[in-house]
Amino acid sequence: MEQKKGTQWVPKKQEDPGLLARLSRPTGPVDVVLDTDTYNEIDDQFAVSYLICSAEKLHLQAIYAAPFFNEKSTGPADGMEKSYQEILNILTLMGKDELKKSVYKGSTGYLPDEETAVESPAAADLAVRAMNYTPEKPLYVLAIGAITNVASAILKNPDIIDRIVIVWLGGNALHWPENKEFNLYQDVAAARIIFECGAALVQLPCSGVVSEVTTTGPELDAYLKGKNRLCDYLVSTTKTEGRRCSNELAWSRVIWDITTVAWLLDERFMEDYLMPSLIPEYDGHYSVDPKRHLMRYVYHVNRDKVFSDLFTKLANFG
Repeated sequence: MEQKKGTQWVPKKQEDPGLLARLSRPTGPVDVVLDTDTYNEIDDQFAVSYLICSAEKLHLQAIYAAPFFNEKSTGPADGMEKSYQEILNILTLMGKDELKKSVYKGSTGYLPDEETAVESPAAADLAVRAMNYTPEKPLYVLAIGAITNVASAILKNPDIIDRIVIVWLGGNALHWPENKEFNLYQDVAAARIIFECGAALVQLPCSGVVSEVTTTGPELDAYLKGKNRLCDYLVSTTKTEGRRCSNELAWSRVIWDITTVAWLLDERFMEDYLMPSLIPEYDGHYSVDPKRHLMRYVYHVNRDKVFSDLFTKLANFG
C-alpha cells in the first residue's frame, strides 16, 4: 500500500501483481461512483444517463459534484453547485429520485498544494466508502472533471489507494503539442497526486484520442429525438451547444465523458496499453520517468460501437 512521506509517495514496483490485476478491465459487474462537473457541458449529462442505463454491469453507488470555472460559472464553488443541481435534474428526468440521496456536493475550490485536501461531503464519502472494498474487489471511480474530490479523498485517507481504480477523462494525448486540457489544468496539483500516488489509473486523453467521439444534430434526431423526456432534453441541449460552439454548416459535438463508462462496459470499445505513469507538469506538459509504476493509457476509441450502445440504451430507457 502507498504511504505518503512528506511530499513524496513511496513508489510501487512496475511488476506489482495487485496493481496489474486492478489495471485489467473487469469482466463482471462492478460497483462504481461518478465524479462529474455536470453543468459544464452536455457530455456529462450523457455520461450520467449512460451509466444509469448500464446497471446490468455498473452498479452506481454515489455521484459527486465536481468544481469547474469557465463562462458558465462565477467560480469553482458556483460550478460545483450548478453541477449538483444538474445531477438532480437528470435524475428527475430519468425518474430516479431514489438515487438523489446518493448525490454529494464536492469541493468549492481546487487544491492549494499537493499535501492539503479540500474538505467536502464528496471527498469525505469516498474516503470512507472505498474502505468497504479490497484490492481484489476494488471500487471503480469514474471521473470526468477536475480530479479535486478524488485527490482530496486520497489525501484524507491514503489507505484507499489499493482499494480503488480511477478511470479519468483528463489531460491530452502524448502526441498533442500541449497539455493545458480543461479537466487537468484546473487543478494540476490534484492531477499530479492521481498519477503519482500508485492507485490504479486508466487515462482517457482528451485532444488527440477522445476528441474523435463526436455526434451531429441529424444523428441525434434519427436515434434519440422523441424517444423519451431524457432523450429530448439531451438532443435539445446538444444542438444548442453545437451551434454555439461552431459557425460551420456541418457542425459536430464531442461527447467526451461517455468514454469513462464505455471503457468498463466492453473491451471492443477501446484500445489501450500499459505504460509508466505520466507526470503532469505545471507548465502544461508531461514529463516521463520509465521507472514509475504502471498506468493504462487509452489510445483509440471505436466511436461507432460506443455510440451504437449509448443510443440503444438511451432510446430504450423506461
